[in-house]
Order: sequence, then C-alpha cells, then structure tokens
Amino acid sequence: MQHTFKTILFTFLATTALASCSAIKNTFWNNDTAEDTVEYSDNGFETRLTPVENATDNELLIDIEEIECDSCLFEVPESMNANTDSLLNSWQARTLLRKLDCNTSGWESIVMTDTMYAKRLASMPTIVKMPYNNMVRTCIDRYAKKMRSQVSYMLGISEFYMPIIEEEIDRLGVPHELRYLPVIESAMNPKAKSRMGAKGLWQFMFTTGKLYGLRSNNYIDERFDPIKSTKAALRYLKDLYEMFGNWELAIAAYNCGPGNVNKAIRRSGGKTDFWKIYPWLPRETRGYLPGFIAANYIMTFYEDHGICPMEPNIPVTTDTILVSKNLHFKQIVEVCGADIEEIRALNPQFIKDIIPGENEPYVLRLTNEIIAKFVENEDSIYKHNAALYFPEQSIEKMLSDAKKNDDGNGNLIRHKIKNGENLGSIARKYRVTVKQIMRWNGMRNTKIRAGKYLKIYK
Repeated sequence: MQHTFKTILFTFLATTALASCSAIKNTFWNNDTAEDTVEYSDNGFETRLTPVENATDNELLIDIEEIECDSCLFEVPESMNANTDSLLNSWQARTLLRKLDCNTSGWESIVMTDTMYAKRLASMPTIVKMPYNNMVRTCIDRYAKKMRSQVSYMLGISEFYMPIIEEEIDRLGVPHELRYLPVIESAMNPKAKSRMGAKGLWQFMFTTGKLYGLRSNNYIDERFDPIKSTKAALRYLKDLYEMFGNWELAIAAYNCGPGNVNKAIRRSGGKTDFWKIYPWLPRETRGYLPGFIAANYIMTFYEDHGICPMEPNIPVTTDTILVSKNLHFKQIVEVCGADIEEIRALNPQFIKDIIPGENEPYVLRLTNEIIAKFVENEDSIYKHNAALYFPEQSIEKMLSDAKKNDDGNGNLIRHKIKNGENLGSIARKYRVTVKQIMRWNGMRNTKIRAGKYLKIYK
C-alpha cells in the first residue's frame, strides 16, 4: 500500500533516562521585570533565577522561594544549541520543506511582558502544568529571539512527524503536550546525537533503549527508527508517570532518570512537586521542564513572535519492501540510480548502509519510483558486486555482530577520571551501572585513580 510522507513518518529520524542537556555560551535577553544575573562556568552558560516582580496576575506566576544562590543555577537543554545550518542543509529540509517568502521584519520591536506570557500559558488546555517563571521566560526568549530559524524548521518538519507521534499518544492515552518533547530532546532532528551518546528523535540512551526493545549494535540502531522510538519513548513516559503519579516529575525523570528524581524527593523531605524539589535535581534537569514548557509555548504562539514556519513541499510518496537477503545501499544506487542520501534519510536505523537480511527480514522504505525499479531488478540488485560488498570471509562475523544487542556494542567513550570522582558518580553521569563499568574495564574492585581512563559503552 502506498503512503504519503505526510501521513506516515517513514523510517528516517530519529533518549532515555537521559537526553543530556548542555549549557550554552550565549547571552539571553533580560526579563522585562527583573534582570537575570548571568554567570559563566567551565561548563558554559548558566543563569540564576530572579523573582518575577510587578506582574499584574500574580496567581499565574510561580517563583522559586528560599533557594540558596548556588542551588539556583540551571542549564538549558542541549538542543537549544543545535547547529541550525546543518538542520537546514539536511536532506529532509532541502527535499521536504521550503522557506516561505513572508515578511517578518519588525519582530525585534515586539515587547512581551510577564503577564502576557503567563496568560498565554494559562490559556493552553494541557494536562501537564504550564506555570510561568524566569526560567521559563529564559527558554521562551531563547526560542523567540536567538533560535528563530530553528523554530521555523521545527514547525515545518513537525508536519511529517506529528501524525506518527499523535497516533501513539492517542493509543496510550497520554497528554498531547508530550508531542513537543522531541523539540527539546533533538530539535526535531532525525539524526540527532548528544554529547552523552543519546540518539534519535527521542534521544534514547543505549541502556534505556535496550530496556524498551530498541536494538543497537554495529549495524542497526533502532533509536533512529521514528516509529519504534516513538512507541518506546511514550511507553517509557507512561511508566514514569505510573511510578511518580505526576507528569512534571515523569518528564524530569525522562531527562535524568527516576533514581535522581527519587533522590531529590528524599532530600526535599518527601515533597513531590517539581518546583519544590528543584534545588536537589541535577542542573540540566532544572532547565528541562522550563524548556519543555517553552517548547509548547513557542510551537503554539509562534505567530505572535513573527516566526514564519517552513512549509512542507508536496509529500514524497514512499512504500516499503521486505528484504530477506544481505543488501548494501550502494547496490540499489548503482542498479536503480537512487540517491544514497535519500535512502539513508528514509532508513536511518541501518547505520552502515547494510541490511543483514540473512539474519531476519527487514523493512526497507524507498520512494515509489525506486520501489518500482527495485522490484523489476531485484535479483540483479542482490547479485551486483556482491563479492565486493559482502566478502565471503566477513559475512559470518557481520551477521553475528548484527544480531547483538548487549552492553558492549554501543559507541565507545573514553572517560578520563577526575579528582573526587568515583564509579557511582561516573555511572550516574553516563546512565549506566557500576557493575557494567567494572565488567567493561576488567575491574575486581571499585578503586579508581584520577588521570586514568575508563571505557564506557553508550
């Protein structure tokens, strides 16, 4: 059956307990009612909370009270530092989107007050609470001023992804505002990779992806599969909600892991409100919920900020075939005249351009034009340069590696041990276990020494 790209998110895109957040070394606009105090650290940009003053509708505003200054620091999500040029030059943007010739001049003079922001957030019919404070303002201003091109891209590309996400949201009965979580996770980038090793639209880490049935090895990474990763991410969020009974804490746990949220609850004296446990959360998680609120805001009220969405082109018509033999993308390119960048974009889960079909049948998505050529020349495609792409001496190892989904087949990270670190803190940083680190490095005990390196697989 044929499907238009707009109604079926074909397999080109692409979090777990953590989609890591990083700080940003840029200056934000000051709040119009209270100036932010900005500090810089080795980690990058950090901002301190300030009280929201002079707002007309104080009941719409939430402030963080009685927090020591050192606990006020937070980091904005890593996606807020995404490379806009790379997004706009991607196959998806070049092929599926076009810039509208709309006049957005004068947006610099648009003045937004705290009361306007708060009222707009309060008007949104959401299940997840959308309060307003200076952290939320910082993130909204970032989107509305520094990241206008990225917001334009995300508005356009979401036309292709949202049908898949919303269908799964309806099936699971979870809040519809969760559809904008990929905005802060990956900037709606189908090939996003974080500095911590999270991948895909929903930024699954290796271990959590494995827990939710996403295979990751040297040949296949289902974290990039838009349909499978969406189903896994929303199941994970639903599980976190059942664990905490609170969507705000579930969203925080999606970022930093349920263990860190439980620890913050204990340290706060048993409080179960995100803003009450805020000081005890990791810095990147303190900015995660504000970023999520800001993402929902900007994707809803972009017109009020003079942001012009990129417009979807006529949908690319695609279809799928079942591949039950070993196949290299270049065989399709050389026989059918296909664009290899297009094949990769439609099938990002095959990370080496190889489909190990002899292990099990795999679904391959192609444009209808190439599908017709593939069916007509199928035998010739499989035979074309087969000895070159699949040397007999390497086939057995390739098929064996492609079956794996264990802890040692993610990307290798070499971590240099710093003073004061222990295996527990390192394990929390990469969202793995102490036992895994010990096994990967052949350790008999937990003693480590600063300056040495540890192997971490993500």
